[in-house]
Amino acid sequence: QLQLVESGGELVQPGGSLRLSCVVAGDALEYYTMAWFRQAPGKEREGVSCITKSGAKTQYTDFVKGRFTVSRDNAKNTMYLQMDNLEPEDTGIYYCAADVLMYCGLDGTFATTKYDYWGQGTQVTVSS
Repeated sequence: QLQLVESGGELVQPGGSLRLSCVVAGDALEYYTMAWFRQAPGKEREGVSCITKSGAKTQYTDFVKGRFTVSRDNAKNTMYLQMDNLEPEDTGIYYCAADVLMYCGLDGTFATTKYDYWGQGTQVTVSS
């Protein structure tokens, strides 16, 4: 059973930066397409970014393009999300997700139902 554990979330001021990590256990990260999602209070979970198994291709939703960067280190079984120029609207619980069959970049990349494995989430709060 694949296990995902996120970390790195905290309170940060607008314009600040955070780096989230997602450590995977139970199997080799290289077999999985990975993604980041977030859920703001009272809202549905939404996709943020994804990355292919090799890390060669990434995709971002419009509201984070140019501010967030996803990466992965398969040797360390870890995925990252570098978040810069944070805005109050970025507040929420950030989740990492994994799936063997998904391909980052196709239609439906950010459909939550297509990912088999999820972490418990890490809270990001952007506020002055």
